[in-house]
Amino acid sequence: MARTDLAELRGLLEADRKRTRDLIAALSGNFSSIVEAARLTATDDEHDPEGATIAFERSQTSALLSAATTHQADVDLALERIANGTYGECEQCAKSISPERLLARPAARTCITCAS
Repeated sequence: MARTDLAELRGLLEADRKRTRDLIAALSGNFSSIVEAARLTATDDEHDPEGATIAFERSQTSALLSAATTHQADVDLALERIANGTYGECEQCAKSISPERLLARPAARTCITCAS
């Protein structure tokens, strides 16, 4: 992979890392607010119409937080792979991941064939 391509991809990954960190911070704050609001009110999920909404919001925020944390780990791993010279190699078959795939998904760990 050309050095200029790697520099562009590193820039995309670093920008993605910042956005993801910001998202994780916001979701963590939202989750804490939801938990605190639920603690301060006496909700009965079975009988209180608002109880189901609070449970849904907590579950949804938790799922989004989990997905963002997983994505953050993928981005960090991609940056590590750039540093150690293995970026762009499929983790399953060890063939090169196409530059088009890496531009679309800079944190991709597998080639299109192995991903499908």
